[in-house]
Amino acid sequence: MPFVGFLAAAAAAAEAEGAGRGPFAINPGLMIWTLVIFGLLLLILAKTAWPAILKAVEEREQRIQEQLDAAAKANAEAQRLLADYHSQLAAAKAEAQDIVAQGRTAGDKLRDEIVAKGRTEQEELLARARREIAIERDKAVTELRREAVELSIAAATKVIERNLDTEADRKLVQDYLARLHTPRT
Repeated sequence: MPFVGFLAAAAAAAEAEGAGRGPFAINPGLMIWTLVIFGLLLLILAKTAWPAILKAVEEREQRIQEQLDAAAKANAEAQRLLADYHSQLAAAKAEAQDIVAQGRTAGDKLRDEIVAKGRTEQEELLARARREIAIERDKAVTELRREAVELSIAAATKVIERNLDTEADRKLVQDYLARLHTPRT
């Protein structure tokens, strides 16, 4: 018990000495008891609370690290998806340009076919019109010849004043007109 006696003596001396000093006065007895209680609390905390606190801090640190790892993984996945998206977008743009180019080519080809078909139809119509004109001209010439024969016979009948055989006369006039129509060489 010498320690307790020492503490009591120190406390009594401190009371006698520092009774009127103020709030910043050093009290050795109080200081010793404060250090003893602090040490005991430090030992109790080191045995009971520190492991739990350290475990909680380590778990929290581990959760934060896992979250950081998951965020890094998600970021890498997002970057990969973004790269895939950009490549798909570029492929879609290229495909769209190919489709447009094919459309233009098909349109040009169709236009050329339509123009060629139109020209062919125009040429056919022109040839048919020429044939029809030639047929109509031949019909008109034949009709004119017939009319000329009729007029010639009528004129010859009046001149001769007698009625000739119409078939023989027609043949005679047609031969004459045919000779007139053929070019002379």
